Amino acid sequence: MLRIGLVGLGFMGRTHLENYVRMENEGVAIQVVALCDIDPDKLEGNAVAGNIDTGDSAIDFSKYKKYTSVTEMIEKEQLDYVDLALPTYLHRDITIECLNKGLHVLCEKPMASNPQECAEMIAAAEANGKQLMIGQCLRFWPAYVYLKEVVENGTYGQVTGGYFYRGGATPTWGPWLTQKELSGGALLDMHVHDIDMVNWLFGKPDSVSCLARNVVPGSGYDVVSTNYLFEDGKVINAQADWTLEGDYGFEMLYRVNFEKANLIFNANGLQVNPNVGAGFRPEISAEMGYYLELKYFIETLLAGGTITTAAPESTKDTIDIAVAEIASADQKGAWVQVK
Repeated sequence: MLRIGLVGLGFMGRTHLENYVRMENEGVAIQVVALCDIDPDKLEGNAVAGNIDTGDSAIDFSKYKKYTSVTEMIEKEQLDYVDLALPTYLHRDITIECLNKGLHVLCEKPMASNPQECAEMIAAAEANGKQLMIGQCLRFWPAYVYLKEVVENGTYGQVTGGYFYRGGATPTWGPWLTQKELSGGALLDMHVHDIDMVNWLFGKPDSVSCLARNVVPGSGYDVVSTNYLFEDGKVINAQADWTLEGDYGFEMLYRVNFEKANLIFNANGLQVNPNVGAGFRPEISAEMGYYLELKYFIETLLAGGTITTAAPESTKDTIDIAVAEIASADQKGAWVQVK
């Protein structure tokens, strides 16, 4: 039985809690013991909705121990791991505090604000012999998992080009998100999903050229378009925009072209279009990546295993790429080498 402390009850923390409640009801050997948030109102279940519908289940918040201090929670409660659904600028310090307390950590994306902070988190996990996983949920999202399998298996030959996108309105579920120093803006908070996909699918690019601009005052880069240079010449671009107001809603998609087919994922689902023969919709899970990533982390811990699908060394590489993109945007799209 894994005893869990959940820190942060905003949009993502509430989403995680709903999935934990579901898994408890499914008989998974977990128990959410304690909740922590500096806002007492959120500890009673009052969180602002996010940019994607994750479902809404009735949760009895009265059954959990409640804290407004992470330090107090991990001192008083017997926990196996903590789930940190916190603002980006808090990731390094609280992750390291929990690891040093001898707890496994699941930390929301992005891993941290810069590669040095990521390296310090990894070092703490290694020093304490604990598992650290970053919630890069697209690594568990069925349509992206299918793409990963097609790339790795060479099902349709080599990738020749690809485009990744996500966009929506400026986030309102946390004021810190529109403060560059705290969130890194859309580039580090929203666009990081597709940076992570580029990294996970193809590895680190040699260099990047990023055009970006600031629309919401003080928020950092919130409209982004990046080209990625790979040695084999494939043409890869990723874009993000969190200034799409009105009735736009939220959208994420990809288009990846192979030598023998192309894959398209959008609001209509996943479509495979072979160069020869009829296109088709592959059978993939209807589950969201949030549920699948939590289940993976739990199953790995219960089995005494090591995180591999979202290993922290790999998610640090994603931040290496993001930092290069920011440097490129600062230079109006100049090519910047990824370290």
